[in-house]
Amino acid sequence: MSVPFVLTPGPIYLSNEVREALGREFTNPDIDPNFYEFYKNVCTKLQKLMKTENEVLILAGEGILGLEAACCSLTEEGDRVLIIDNGIFGAGFEDFVKLYGGETVVFKSDYRNEIDVNELKTFLERDHNFKYATMVHCETPSGIKNPVDKICPLLKEYGILSVVDSVSGMGGDELETDKWQIDIVLGGSQKCLSAPVGLTFLSLSKAALDAIYDRKAPVKSFYCNLAAFKDWYKNKWFPYTMPIHLIYALDKTLDRTLSGDFVNRHKVIAEGIRYAVKKAGLEIYAQSGFSNTVTAVLLPEGADFPTLQKYILEDFGILAGSSLGYLENKVIRIGHMGENCTGANMYRFLTAFTYSLEKAGVKLKANLQDNFKKEIEKNGFTVTIKD
Repeated sequence: MSVPFVLTPGPIYLSNEVREALGREFTNPDIDPNFYEFYKNVCTKLQKLMKTENEVLILAGEGILGLEAACCSLTEEGDRVLIIDNGIFGAGFEDFVKLYGGETVVFKSDYRNEIDVNELKTFLERDHNFKYATMVHCETPSGIKNPVDKICPLLKEYGILSVVDSVSGMGGDELETDKWQIDIVLGGSQKCLSAPVGLTFLSLSKAALDAIYDRKAPVKSFYCNLAAFKDWYKNKWFPYTMPIHLIYALDKTLDRTLSGDFVNRHKVIAEGIRYAVKKAGLEIYAQSGFSNTVTAVLLPEGADFPTLQKYILEDFGILAGSSLGYLENKVIRIGHMGENCTGANMYRFLTAFTYSLEKAGVKLKANLQDNFKKEIEKNGFTVTIKD
């Protein structure tokens, strides 16, 4: 079976170095003291990526595990939790909080725009009795980046802990965990870091750890209990066996990420994509808060996603994705993140997208790929076109 070139908003392409790391000779991570040092060193690299001095943990499970673990570990019966919602994953936090007995209050915002901080400020002036608040840094289904740099300090003014999902933002969008006063920030391996699916990682502030350790009632889970990792390094003990090969791969991709200016590259490529989309006469779903890592393009009249996906896959060998929920089959999402975020990869995708739209009978004002190439070259990036 031939494998398509995956240009979705995660999981994404793995470099040869990362794939080789998966084949590295392994040890027993439960009893080998060298592995505890290795795990700690990878956590230190994640601290650099997140720009934090807070404790960092790597968990064995896809990014959703981190979101649930944060809510599970913080929430006690009857706790009031603020759900800051302007998208599918922002809304999804409510399910996790309710699952563990929390009482939710939803601050719902426009799904086509970033969170309005002034509206949130007015809301908090009226009601701020919350243990913690949840929000999304980058809403992957819509390509909207939220101003967590302003939201988290605002929450701190009221003593509210913050939980931030940065699964598709971390590594591609700016993230200043300590400067922005984020209590728990969550990432995933398969997005901007271009590592295999299967890991989530998070940083925990002292305030977050205190709230977890000082609970009145036990956490209603074992696997999602972040308190189970207390003193893991001192005691040389993990609550469950670590997926050693996935952590080897994560270590390698962190070296690649930290050695270059990933955020600037993502920013230039993202701006080039948006410029090309607008020049072609297409509409971007997001109206503000544009993400560096994913762009959702509304499909024009006469184009349906299943047909476009079929053309792109069969004629170009590229796997493209739509979105979830209310955006399913209404947009095509361009995943310009991690190893996929290069001029050549995006040029290849935009060529396929242009061709497929025209094949479906949609006339564009300009082809996407040439305007993209022109725009990123203004910023010193090049497109190497391969036969």
